[in-house]
Amino acid sequence: MQFAKPIQLNDTQTLRWMFILLKRARNAGDDGEVPVSAIILNEKGQCIGHGRNTRNRDCNPLGHAELIALRQAAWIKRDWRFNECTLIVTLEPCQMCSGALIQARMGKVIYGTEDKKRGGMGGSIDLTSHKSAHHKMTIERGILEDQLKYELKEWFKIHRSK
Repeated sequence: MQFAKPIQLNDTQTLRWMFILLKRARNAGDDGEVPVSAIILNEKGQCIGHGRNTRNRDCNPLGHAELIALRQAAWIKRDWRFNECTLIVTLEPCQMCSGALIQARMGKVIYGTEDKKRGGMGGSIDLTSHKSAHHKMTIERGILEDQLKYELKEWFKIHRSK
């Protein structure tokens, strides 16, 4: 089976999407969730899935932005394979989400800032380059990194003091 390649976004398009995700992440943060937001684009650049963290609201450990976006996109595509798709997310996917993206055969992942404690794409551990990873994806890091890192630090500073 031959798949289309993930869309090639230019810097302006990538930044535009990341600013949208930053706003959605702030909304999640305002609701008491860790401020993370994600979208999935198909090969035409259309958003087919989006999510933000909802673990606290839904009392669900699987309520990560990436997993919510994956579930929605799979329903829309009526397929579980995402070779031709791009996931854009504000924070490096955790180990659970990185594993899910490998299993879903995501074509490309773009993330804002790394997660040195729980990141699954190099921040803490790199599951994508592990010998057991049957699927290889393109990864782009550091989009709006300083802004996103600052926003996360400030959110945690406020919420840890409560």
